[in-house]
Amino acid sequence: MATKRQSSGNGLTAQQQAEVNAEWAPGPDGILHRDAARVLVLDPQGRCLLVRGHDVGDPHHQWWFTVGGGIGVGEAPEQGACRELFEETGLMLTPDRLQGPVLKRHATFYFALETRRQDEVFYLATVNDEEREGVGRDQHLTALERDVLDEFRWWSPEDIRVAENAGQTFYPRGIASLIENLQPGWDGSCPELREE
Repeated sequence: MATKRQSSGNGLTAQQQAEVNAEWAPGPDGILHRDAARVLVLDPQGRCLLVRGHDVGDPHHQWWFTVGGGIGVGEAPEQGACRELFEETGLMLTPDRLQGPVLKRHATFYFALETRRQDEVFYLATVNDEEREGVGRDQHLTALERDVLDEFRWWSPEDIRVAENAGQTFYPRGIASLIENLQPGWDGSCPELREE
């Protein structure tokens, strides 16, 4: 299943800048920072749900990534992961359906015209065929998300590697191997990844 959206491609508006910065705060070094929770959603065939998005400040900068986003004030990471999953896909899971964290990622990147630092925890969730088919039917996206989230797709590790070899970008790095390692189930480990 692939759900595609059209982007306005008009660059960054003041409203978009305000919306994106609402979840970020300057760290001690002045770089915008937030904590985030993400979900590696696997279907019965071992494919992972990924989102293709673009930088609101540079529509030509595109990449594939996992569902998730910023953790709200007073929100546990598992709750944030489930909330983001529901908002972005319409898939409603409770925290007890999540395993992990299966990965911690510390990333510094350029987005919405500013350098940002994000500390992420990733959880694993497996869904059945009915849940997989319902993804995208009842989304609750913000205006910014409607603009920058372009496509949802279920990816096998093999297809990810083919797409990477063709020049497409996926985050976190090494996601194909991560998915393969999680297909038999979570072994209780939680590697840490730094991407600068």
